[in-house]
Amino acid sequence: MNAREEILASIRARKLAAEPEPETYHAPKTEGDLLASFTERAAWTQTEVRVLDKLSDVPAAVAELLRAKNLPATVNLPSDAELSALPWGTTLTVKREAPGPDDAAVSTAPFALAETGTLVYPARADSPAAWHFRPGMEIAILRAQNIVPQMEDALERIKSTGPIPHTINFVTGPSRTGDIEQTLELGAHGPKVLAVLVVRE
Repeated sequence: MNAREEILASIRARKLAAEPEPETYHAPKTEGDLLASFTERAAWTQTEVRVLDKLSDVPAAVAELLRAKNLPATVNLPSDAELSALPWGTTLTVKREAPGPDDAAVSTAPFALAETGTLVYPARADSPAAWHFRPGMEIAILRAQNIVPQMEDALERIKSTGPIPHTINFVTGPSRTGDIEQTLELGAHGPKVLAVLVVRE
């Protein structure tokens, strides 16, 4: 047996000491005011958050957001019954077709994560993914009671209503990339602007 074989035989003969398995990691829970946590974390990702008292305030708030961005008073709406029932016609022109890169689109975010300021969109027939990826500006409507501490809580809420859908989109801030010369570019794979209207009622 040469030196190389002796070294390899010595390695093979070694017995490693058994170590106890580490405990399963659980991220610390986000506690306290979930709306305040969501608003703070969303701001870190250049998301504008406004809090409204009731759902009927949404059209006026959308009109104000568009005015502040110097955009036309026109929005694209999906076939969402609750959104469609709002009084849009008094302040805005509504389009029903899928939005394009120069359009502003309104959607409903079923859940949000206080931990990261992230919106959660389970796939639904009345909420196509086009509304989260195609418009230049996305305005999401979110119920305050649907802000949960972290992702696991959102998944539990989704599972409680039935089978997990085929797709769940997690949206944190406007679309961005730094792939080209490490220069941050907004709107690379989706909206350049993201605003969230949180409804307390």
